[in-house]
This record gives sequence, structure tokens and C-alpha cells, in this order.
Amino acid sequence: MSVPFQDYYVILGVGRKATDKEIKSAYRKLARKWHPDLHSGKDKETAEEKIKQINEAYEVLSDKEKREKYDRLGANWRAGEDFHPPDMEGFRYYAGTDTAGSGFSDFFEAIFGGGFGSKARASRRRGAVRGQDVESELELTLEEAYKGGEKSLKVSSKEVCHACAGAGFEGRSFCPRCGGTGVTTRMKNLAVKIPAGVTDGSKIRLKGQGGEGFDGGERGDLYFKVRILPHRIYKVLGNNLEAEITLRPEQAVLGDQVTVPTLDGPVLMKVPPGTHAGRRLRLKGKGLPHRGGRGDEYVLIKIDIPGHLTAEEEQLYKQLAASRKGV
Repeated sequence: MSVPFQDYYVILGVGRKATDKEIKSAYRKLARKWHPDLHSGKDKETAEEKIKQINEAYEVLSDKEKREKYDRLGANWRAGEDFHPPDMEGFRYYAGTDTAGSGFSDFFEAIFGGGFGSKARASRRRGAVRGQDVESELELTLEEAYKGGEKSLKVSSKEVCHACAGAGFEGRSFCPRCGGTGVTTRMKNLAVKIPAGVTDGSKIRLKGQGGEGFDGGERGDLYFKVRILPHRIYKVLGNNLEAEITLRPEQAVLGDQVTVPTLDGPVLMKVPPGTHAGRRLRLKGKGLPHRGGRGDEYVLIKIDIPGHLTAEEEQLYKQLAASRKGV
């Protein structure tokens, strides 16, 4: 079906005497700006229409024969003469999916991470180009972070598209394998060694597991940024931990020895007589490791009233209340 004619030069923002290099440069700039994966909501719908127009314009103006035919249409352009756009069946772009904490599409990463057209840039440098470093997020339980060990992960890896050697084009058209990005994505399994005592926000480096290099360049590195998941017992306060225990009224008044959980297993803790709700008792050296040793664990005291009292217990509470009248 034909569609109303659009001025491809205006769409790309170039003059009618623009060189192939100027057309390609304008296209890539607009592709960065309007790729749908960089937008959301109604803006995404607008971007999808824009990218279709941009791709259509570039497909015609980057082809010498198609451009010459297009230029011969003359003044009828402005009269709204119907024009049949070129067949774009072979072109596709990737919709973004969130992998390893990134939130951006392969297309976006390729453009800003060095994939798009990297072959041309590499040849201009006349030497091997090291691959890009990649950062992802690694979620750990508090116990995994404390004890360390090894964790098996499945991650996506960026590879130079072997069909187009990273150029993004086959002849005058987009590479159908990589969609014009110059890179492809594959999944791989990695065994990640987690150092004992790793902290939230720290990074674990895997040398040579990042982006593939160009022209024989070495691979970049993969960095995992650690995020410690919320814990059902402990609150992490830097290298210190905080846990809660609940005491009965008589334990708080008279003092007691109670069992408290720690990362090394349960321990007995002495509760001083007259302990009030909200008090924090310290277990020295039971927190998380750091360069100088270990942090502490703080135990926050809560006091609860028994839900059911026997007749004897109720009588004792009445005697206690009577004895404290006027105190």
C-alpha cells in the first residue's frame, strides 16, 4: 500500500547535496535519539514512528540508485504525490530487555558501548581495540556475603557480529543478523568466586569476561556490583548488624540470659536487670568483617505482655500492682 510522500532529506536533517558520510552521520545521531528502547509511555510510541521514518529515509538515501530515482520525482513531492517506500522487510531492531541490573537494550549498549560501527573506528586507529568493560549487579544473601564461596550465574555476553565483522552493514543495507548494531548477544555460564565478607556496593572483577575486542584486541572485564538482599532477622548498618529480641516483663525487670542469633550461630547473651524497651545491647565482634576486624551486632530490646495469664499469674500481677501504689 502506498503512503503520502515524506521528504527524506528533511527527516534526516541534511541538505539535498549531502555526502554519503553526512547522511550516515545524521542517521546514527537520530537513531541514538529516537530508538524506542530509550523512551517509555507515549514517548515510546512517538519514538517508534520516528525510527521507522528515519530507517526508511536512510534506506533510500544511502543507496545510490534509489536516491537518484527519488531525486527525480521533482515538484510533485510537495503536491502530496503518493510514494512507495523501499522494502524494509530485512531490517529489525531489538526491543530492550533488563538483563543483570542493565535496563537498556542491546542497541543502546552497542551505540554507547562501542559496538555500532566499531569496525570503522578500529581501522582508523590502525590497531587492536580492547573490548568494553561491562558492569552488572549480583544479588547475595547476607549469609553468602559473609561466608563467601562460589556462585553459578548465567550472563549475557556481547560478541562482535561475525556476519558483518562489527560494521552493522552488509553492502548498503543493515546486517540482518545483528539488526545494524554490529554486535550479537549470547548467554554463557560463569562460576563467580565470592570473597568472604564482601560488602554491599563493592565490586567483583572477572578479567576477560567483558565485551569482545576488535581487530585482535583483548576482551574487556566484567564487574559485578554486589547488592545484599534484605534479611528476615538482621538489619545491615555498615559493618554492624542489628537484630531484635522480645522479652517478657519479668525478664526485663529481673534480668536473664537469653539466646540470640548471630551469623556464627546462636549465643547466650546476658540481659541486665531493669532493661527498658528500645535499649540496644552489644555483642562485640559479631558483625560483618572489615579490614580492622569485625563489626558488632546490636540487639534491640522489645517487651511483650503474655497473651494469656493463669489465675496464679494474674493474682501475682495484682499483688505487684498493689505493692507499687503510691511509689
